[in-house]
Amino acid sequence: MTSHSESRVVPYSADLMFAIVADVERYPEFVPWTVSLRVLRREIVGKQEILTAETVVGFRALRERYKSRVVLDPKAGTIDVTQVEGVFRELENHWRFTPEGAGCRVDFSISFEFKSKMLTAVAGGAFGLVVAQMTRAFEERARKLSEKPLH
Repeated sequence: MTSHSESRVVPYSADLMFAIVADVERYPEFVPWTVSLRVLRREIVGKQEILTAETVVGFRALRERYKSRVVLDPKAGTIDVTQVEGVFRELENHWRFTPEGAGCRVDFSISFEFKSKMLTAVAGGAFGLVVAQMTRAFEERARKLSEKPLH
């Protein structure tokens, strides 16, 4: 199993960061290697919104599809993702957004294992780069959305 976690303080509100990560349908616009993503189902359970999403990720000629369950809890400032079907033997990632000063602390963790040894060999080596670029993509998205247009 491959895993990674990181924590960083960003100059953006917890609400903004939560909204950016929760807006999964926009991932193909700014998250590296996300070729497409569509929400198959949405439901409200208590104070949580639960999505079933189908994601296609790709790098060069390699394309893989998987479905995940995304649990959004805006009151707790958490987003939890688990694969329900697809290329991974196991996939989980967790986001936590905590107000801190004028910005917020973003805690992110991911763990996964591919079903295929070939995919592990091909994609496993790039894992650190992928995760670093993904987390930077969310922060860059917040920066762009926070910029005020000049009039």
